[in-house]
Amino acid sequence: MSHPHPELGPPPPLPEGGLRVTPLGGLGEIGRNMTVFEYDGRLLIVDCGVLFPEEEQPGIDLILPDFTVLRDRLDDIDGIVLTHGHEDHIGGVPYLLREKADIPLIGSKLTLALIEAKLQEHRIRPYTLEVEEGHSERIGPFDCEFVSVNHSIPDALAVAIRTPAGMAVHTGDFKMDQLPLDGRLTDLRAFARLGEEGIDLLLSDSTNAEVPGFVPPEREISGVLRQVFSSAQKRIIVASFASHVHRIQQILDAAHEHGRRVAFVGRSMVRNMGIARDLGYLKVPAGLVVDVKTLDDLPEDEIVLVCTGSQGEPMAALSRMANRDHQIRIVQGDTVILASSLIPGNENAVYRVINGLTRWGANVVHKGNAKVHVSGHASAGELLYFYNICQPRNLMPVHGEWRHLRANAELGAKTGVPHGNIVIAEDGVVVDLVEGKAKIVGKVQAGYVYVDGLSVGDVTESSLKDRRILGDEGIISIFVVVDSTTGKIVGGPHIQSRGSGIDDEAFAAVMPKVDEALAKSAQDGVAEAHQLQQLVRRTVGKWVSDTYRRRPMILPVVVEV
Repeated sequence: MSHPHPELGPPPPLPEGGLRVTPLGGLGEIGRNMTVFEYDGRLLIVDCGVLFPEEEQPGIDLILPDFTVLRDRLDDIDGIVLTHGHEDHIGGVPYLLREKADIPLIGSKLTLALIEAKLQEHRIRPYTLEVEEGHSERIGPFDCEFVSVNHSIPDALAVAIRTPAGMAVHTGDFKMDQLPLDGRLTDLRAFARLGEEGIDLLLSDSTNAEVPGFVPPEREISGVLRQVFSSAQKRIIVASFASHVHRIQQILDAAHEHGRRVAFVGRSMVRNMGIARDLGYLKVPAGLVVDVKTLDDLPEDEIVLVCTGSQGEPMAALSRMANRDHQIRIVQGDTVILASSLIPGNENAVYRVINGLTRWGANVVHKGNAKVHVSGHASAGELLYFYNICQPRNLMPVHGEWRHLRANAELGAKTGVPHGNIVIAEDGVVVDLVEGKAKIVGKVQAGYVYVDGLSVGDVTESSLKDRRILGDEGIISIFVVVDSTTGKIVGGPHIQSRGSGIDDEAFAAVMPKVDEALAKSAQDGVAEAHQLQQLVRRTVGKWVSDTYRRRPMILPVVVEV
């Protein structure tokens, strides 16, 4: 198995007749999925998603792929194929289309409807091409065939990309539920046919590669939900992804069966479920869904609220309910259902929300104590089955953290893919398929791009480090006025602290040290403000470290008069 290392340099020019694959997100992480295919100077992008921030990224709203490698080649992009409508696959599209608005978007009906609604908020009217499973489309030099796959959202597609360099198949996210709610199976016959033709490079979903066996059918959840609904005495509040149409359908069915009304809470939930209903993907009995404003007129045991926040996102409805920062107040006897899995890295945030809800008297039902969610990603047993059907010549695990990619690679090796033909890459690592062999040839820039409010890319890792220090250790500011000629103190020092846990009166002990340091520097002829600021920072910082074993942000201000 080949894998990247830090010494990789820029890739050489793509050999004539070769196919280049450059993942810009989704490898080594869960989210931000984006892969660029290049043939004969033209580019095809598969997915363009976002990653949601973790605790060590304070203030960040979204994390995007880095488009730097594409900026000088926007005119070479023939299209963006979207495998399905989850945020980790379409959320970055508006930001890429800001760079060039007329890049065509190719996807299924529901996927395009979800991204078009999102783009309206960004005032972008996209060029779209709707495709279905079984269809083929020529997109520049790329002959793309679309294959039905089963996932936790309707209309998911895999794509087979044919070029003279060979055929690459990108699975997108998929599983092999044999009893899907919508009757739409992963098309194993199509994958077998592609395998017979010869899959030169298979890019396969790795998320559940460590999980043995097969993913249980979605249908098994319906019975558990009925039990929860039948025992709930007051309101039921369900948190789910705003695009998980199958799960919302099961909630609607259970609510209808138990004589409850349903209200959607949150802009994205209202928007997406409206789209799914209008397109026929969500079957809503007449009168079942009501406006949230009418709930005051209904008895508590006839109410179901469906909201976002199943991953503990700070600004989502459920987190705000747990923090008593939402118009909907959790009361004793409410039932809360978290109908989703835990995305790695979100565990602490989710358990914090569960504890908050429990504190106010809610009965919280989640994956840890009831079967209210099944994964949308193939487990190890399904992946083995899949590889035996496809028999790829080269395998490149995608969509997953490092442990998932490694586990997926091992599964491929067990089914007969030669170790030398399995490529474990990471974001930015360039893989060339030349004469039927895939290998790593270099690396391009593919770091995190942070969205903070309206700014995109302005927040850097250095900025986040400062935020973490401020959040963990606080800030100490020192104000000193010095003579511009002699460097001697003529005012101050004045010291203030915020969040450091150090009482302002305690700084009396460091004042003489600052005076002494500045006096010595004046004797040495140092009068430049920046040098004096550094001197003050070092003096106060050493005292705080020695006295309190803390490292707050030290902000010295030296004014010359």
